[in-house]
Amino acid sequence: MHKFKILISFLFSITFYYNTSAQSDTALIRSHLKTLTKTPQFRNHSNIDQLNLTADYIRNIFQKSTNSVSVQEYNVNQKTYKNIICSFGTENKRRIIVGAHYDVCGDQEGADDNASGITGLLELSRLLKGKKLNYRIDLVAYTLEEPPYFRTEFMGSYIHAKSLKESKAEVFGMISLEMIGYFKDEAKTQSYPLGVLAVKYGNKGNYITLVKKFGSGEFVDQFSKNFKASKSILAKTFASPPSLPGIDFSDHLNYWKFDYDAMMITDTSFYRNKNYHQKTDTMETLDIPRMGKVIDGVYNGLISLKP
Repeated sequence: MHKFKILISFLFSITFYYNTSAQSDTALIRSHLKTLTKTPQFRNHSNIDQLNLTADYIRNIFQKSTNSVSVQEYNVNQKTYKNIICSFGTENKRRIIVGAHYDVCGDQEGADDNASGITGLLELSRLLKGKKLNYRIDLVAYTLEEPPYFRTEFMGSYIHAKSLKESKAEVFGMISLEMIGYFKDEAKTQSYPLGVLAVKYGNKGNYITLVKKFGSGEFVDQFSKNFKASKSILAKTFASPPSLPGIDFSDHLNYWKFDYDAMMITDTSFYRNKNYHQKTDTMETLDIPRMGKVIDGVYNGLISLKP
């Protein structure tokens, strides 16, 4: 009888551990991923009509949760590209940016890179609807993160970060959601830019990474602690100089350029997911339940921030 009670207590603790912060809807996640990836054309810079259809879908989903939705247009080579922005807690002066890009590299579906990040934004918009917040939160869907525009001033995130600086917006911090859906529990499914890092972080691709640079500020530190405290998913913090390969391979790099406190949440991209920039990057390869747990962690990390 005593052993039975111990077993029941153990099972309850496991259920409690995994369900306390459960918020995301996996059916909606699947639906968004399907809409974003199973498209007539690929979401790359050449297919402007498809990019616009994707932007329209994102805007329509955002509008279900808030009246504060806007489109930031800019021109590149006589084509008009769009960032889609929705805001919550607009009564607050200090703001947080959570961003992800909706374009892909070349002719492929780009499920993990980066329909997963965009789906994260869409779910966050649903979760944030009507919530009382300590900060303004802007969810931003960027275009032109991928080559040939990566590291140029035509990246949607550069356009957005620059506009914040020019308008003197009070930005507390920024989060880039970059590939959040690929997980593996088997040994030797995780690699690193430096092999010695496997000693500290392990060789299983079963966690999400909170990536920050040395000298990160109050926002990154506080959010990272909140995310890990939510215990929604196994999370590991990775701090590094910006020169380490991969640490700045997403939209947060443009906020660093304007001296904003920024970080990336990622499954580590090509260090784990060998479908990176390949036709095999499809939604069927993603771990949707764990992807939902990442979104839960972001949500709990945001609403737990103190003013």
